[in-house]
Amino acid sequence: TSLLLSAGFGLAKATSSNGNNGNNGNNGNNGNNGHYSSHCSGNHYGQCSDDGSTSMQDESSSASETPTESTAPSDPQCTWDTVPILDPETWAPVESYAFNTYTAPVVGPGDIDSDIMAMVNGMTLEHKVGQMTQIETGQIADCNGNLNETAVRYWIETWGVGSFLETPGNHGGKYSWYSPKNFADWTDAVQAIALEYGPKIPIIWGLDSVRGANYVKGGTMFPSGTGTAATFNPQNAYNAGRIGAKDTRAAGVHWAFAPVLDIAVNKLWSRTYENFGEDPFLSSEMAKQSVLGYQGNYKTDRSRVATSIKHFIAYGDPVDGQDRGNRYIAKNDLLEYYAPPFQAAIDSGAAAVMESYGVINEEGVVISKYYLTDLLRNQMGFKGMMVTDWGEINSQASTYFTAQDTYEANRLALADTTIDMSMVADDVSFSNFTISMVKNGIIPESRITESAARVLQLKKDLGLFDAPYADRSLTETVGSAQDVETSRDAIRESVTLLQNNNNALPLSISEKVLYIGPTINTTRYMGGGWNVHWQGPTDAEGDAVYQGFGDTILEGVAQILGSTPEYYLGVDIQGENYTDVSALLAAAKSADKIVIGLGEPSYAEELGDRGNMTLPAKHIDLVNQVAAATNAPIVVVLVEGRPRLLGDIPTVADAIIDAYLPGPYGGLPIAEILYGKTNPSGRLPITYPAMESQHSTLIWQPLFMDYTPQWPFGYGLGYSSIAYSNVTVSSSTLSVGSPITVSVTVTNNGPYDQKEPIMLFTRQQYRTGYATENYRLRSFDKVDLAVGETQTVSLTLAAEDLAFWDSQLRKRIEPAPVNVVINPYTQENIFAVVQLDADPNNVLAQGVDA
Repeated sequence: TSLLLSAGFGLAKATSSNGNNGNNGNNGNNGNNGHYSSHCSGNHYGQCSDDGSTSMQDESSSASETPTESTAPSDPQCTWDTVPILDPETWAPVESYAFNTYTAPVVGPGDIDSDIMAMVNGMTLEHKVGQMTQIETGQIADCNGNLNETAVRYWIETWGVGSFLETPGNHGGKYSWYSPKNFADWTDAVQAIALEYGPKIPIIWGLDSVRGANYVKGGTMFPSGTGTAATFNPQNAYNAGRIGAKDTRAAGVHWAFAPVLDIAVNKLWSRTYENFGEDPFLSSEMAKQSVLGYQGNYKTDRSRVATSIKHFIAYGDPVDGQDRGNRYIAKNDLLEYYAPPFQAAIDSGAAAVMESYGVINEEGVVISKYYLTDLLRNQMGFKGMMVTDWGEINSQASTYFTAQDTYEANRLALADTTIDMSMVADDVSFSNFTISMVKNGIIPESRITESAARVLQLKKDLGLFDAPYADRSLTETVGSAQDVETSRDAIRESVTLLQNNNNALPLSISEKVLYIGPTINTTRYMGGGWNVHWQGPTDAEGDAVYQGFGDTILEGVAQILGSTPEYYLGVDIQGENYTDVSALLAAAKSADKIVIGLGEPSYAEELGDRGNMTLPAKHIDLVNQVAAATNAPIVVVLVEGRPRLLGDIPTVADAIIDAYLPGPYGGLPIAEILYGKTNPSGRLPITYPAMESQHSTLIWQPLFMDYTPQWPFGYGLGYSSIAYSNVTVSSSTLSVGSPITVSVTVTNNGPYDQKEPIMLFTRQQYRTGYATENYRLRSFDKVDLAVGETQTVSLTLAAEDLAFWDSQLRKRIEPAPVNVVINPYTQENIFAVVQLDADPNNVLAQGVDA
């Protein structure tokens, strides 16, 4: 920390690791590629108010209460046609590399260090507020797709901005997908300016690296959250975090807005795929390993990043299934089902939290004392830095009408919550309002000091005061064969076989198989949203944008067969137009088997809102036309971000595979599963609805409610016959402080080796005063079983696992008999009964009420 207090309270100017001040980037959006659209996003230099007009100060402030505005820089002569091009930068990724296998608990945020407190106490109010301000990269770019260094200086010197976010590839940058070098040129140039001007404090850069470094060219992408959860192997969440962190850090970015820990309740919701499914326990186990993967020993390991667990809280249960919809959730249910993944991540050392869009029970989350202070800080014990989601404070006035105007929205956020950074993104409203409120005695400066200190502590923890620039040596590992194979291994464990009538799968290489459908010969739709761009690659970019960093199912099949099979598109991804139907129907008549790939176009957030869950009619009709033309077995491969209703496909098709959104490297693993090179071992991390009314049907819903979905949570098949027997418990009584061991014998009767997920559920036979759940997942493991092998698998169950939050926010246990059940929807009668013995008046924990 010898540099920490130099130059007053910042860093002395350092030398960029590449000596390049950077000249790539742009302002504005590429069509629908801008992350979080904003009517102000095209306005330079942050002077955009609610109505799009420009101003430097709010009517409640005076010129003396705001920073003095420097001359607003103007764009150079505009010569670019605004059409992004492929990043020409190439490199030869190494085959493999050594990495830190840190597995000890993450040492997360704690008290503020004394040198940081000394630093923040020496700062001006304006510079403290600047540290609390985050601006998107489109604001520091010019009309030619280059970095506007004058604009960077404006934001840093005039407003003391402490953080930028996003990729120029989402905001008008000259390249569609920025290579590690060109991304790092951009971030390093900004860093060099930050170290010379304004408070001379390094910038912390944030990025949505939610499934690997999906915004860094060549960064190895992993399956989406649901796909990762479907593996029932948390190691895959760890791997995605570790590799994503390394590739993100190669670009000079230090902070990942991940993992996504919402519980996916309403399956119509456009962000279902981003999360680890619907189950609190499964999500919690994935959360722990994800945080460990991203962060590791992040206070010393500069190949790791800070996480920002999101979206706190209960974002995944919109009443109408639309993004940012209202959520009606009782507080005891909030604690029981929605809080556990966040608590697990906090306990695992998560460095930052991002609050949620929208309202719960009509209360704006971003201005809620209960959710962001009482619950997050006081009850759950979070000590790190908290950031808003994009423009969410001002949205209280403009979108949700929970505040009279944006000034009042900002006042509420500062007065009632412990938010540390406003992702204001495109304007100076937060800075203007905050400075004014402090100088007018409305908000105490101590409130600002507290948040600025948390921001600066995070920068110190990430090593930015010692090493602010990108580590260019990491570039050679981006896209390495080792990373790609790790991603493919996750996909191999993720893909879920839902139906296999008459052993239609696996295919034989001797069979003549016809391939049809819009997801068979595409990379981009395997990636979905948050993949190259916010909404995925554009139509103009197509698969070319990947520049070889990916494959397709058709290419995977060709790799197995040694030649490319016959393929027809049949119907477009939107389900609007048929293509070559006569030719494919004629080809179907001579095929031994037919594989049809269906699914969804790419989407994210509100642009993925839909009014119903059903696949496009032409997708379903295409399957029926093929079935009518031939007696050959039909295999349907679903590539989808959320479960789409399938019409009569389950009765028409012989086999159905759900590949979720596997990512750009999904082609070969899916092909391997089709041909039996890999035995499928994925299991559904969500309940797959059979009808529209089941959009929020859940494995943990009350037992008395109907649970007859298309496929239940935890369901999935393999190609082997697995026999379960001999469930035993170490004790027939389950008491507080005395966990028991539940054991089951599992045998692989062949004909393939199998990775087998073993899940332990409980069903309490009754619970006095409160409806008991259908099933609650309490533990799971995944074992490798060779053909003919038998293993005894043991799992632990504690009485405390069955404690629940009652309506008075007391966590307690109601005694009753409990069914302990193994894989209830793939096995029959594999259970034991134990007596849950506890004092119902013993309160294990007391929740904080507003």
